[in-house]
Amino acid sequence: MNFTAQRVPYQETGYFSRIITDYLNGNEFLKNYYEHPVSFSGIEASIRQREEFPVDRNLLVKSLEEQYAGFPIPDAVKKNLGSLIDKNTFTVTTAHQPAIFTGNLYFIYKILHTVRIAETLSAHFPGRYFVPVFFMGSEDADLDELGNIYFDNEKVTWDTKQTGAVGRMHTTGLEKIISRIEGEYSGYPFGSELVNLLKDCYLQSENIQQATLKLLTHLFGSYGLIVLIPDNRLLKSVMCGIFKDDLTIHLPFEITQKNIQHLSSQYPIQANPREINLFYLKDDIRERLDMKNGKYYVNNTGIHFSSEEIEKELAGFPERFSPNVILRGLYQESILPNIVFVGGGGEMAFNMVSLAC
Repeated sequence: MNFTAQRVPYQETGYFSRIITDYLNGNEFLKNYYEHPVSFSGIEASIRQREEFPVDRNLLVKSLEEQYAGFPIPDAVKKNLGSLIDKNTFTVTTAHQPAIFTGNLYFIYKILHTVRIAETLSAHFPGRYFVPVFFMGSEDADLDELGNIYFDNEKVTWDTKQTGAVGRMHTTGLEKIISRIEGEYSGYPFGSELVNLLKDCYLQSENIQQATLKLLTHLFGSYGLIVLIPDNRLLKSVMCGIFKDDLTIHLPFEITQKNIQHLSSQYPIQANPREINLFYLKDDIRERLDMKNGKYYVNNTGIHFSSEEIEKELAGFPERFSPNVILRGLYQESILPNIVFVGGGGEMAFNMVSLAC
């Protein structure tokens, strides 16, 4: 059977923002915001640079092993988890919030691209190995965005009064939506399998981040996808220095302000850095940290800290500090031996703003 295909340049599809097409085409204006071109030679240079700035692989593997403890792990995931301790193993990462039932289709597309790129790079660079990673944005508190799905054009919303980080929310109430899915799709091919999968993942899990971990492992575990839940004390301990700089001298704000002003002259940029780019995360609270008159206040609560108290809180409880979109990329790159990030136009702009230091 003969098969022919025609390549279409990204910019001619009409589906990609100008910042993406300019980045892929090596636009001169953007070259101050990344170091390596989109090519195998760029990947090679990125690997060499990453080797000069290694991450704590022992801490990473320990955290992931604790995360997966008591959880059935596919052999491909076990292999990739074990390989992360090797200095010749690197990651290809995508990130997304834990939208219920995965949400929009690009959630799946990003993971598929991540898996494929990891396979391609492992084949292209003998002696090096690349692992696909899904970095879960489980600390996002935007339930209005993450807590609904669509049946055709009808919006179906999760009826819950929970607050705080969506990933920490228990799954009570989702059985109503699953029942609706069962009523509409059980007669379709694989409909029953889908419904049983959702019941197993969401109704048998303690919270949304565990349900999402279970669902993605079922869907992509045979491809070796590692799901990383960054709401983790050990992992956040790596960020204490950066978080302290954000709280005290507002260094991320100064850097990103300059980058945004320059990029905004050519592209629409949605990032809005604040002097403090951290949220306070505890129990069912995830609220912005603000500083007024020398004191730190947790927005919409009665919680406040002096300068000495906030530094003591950070040192003792790093898990209570949650990075916003400006710091998320720095967090990811600080804990993973990452070489490639797969994201959409908005995500690429955020990363250019926050990582171009």
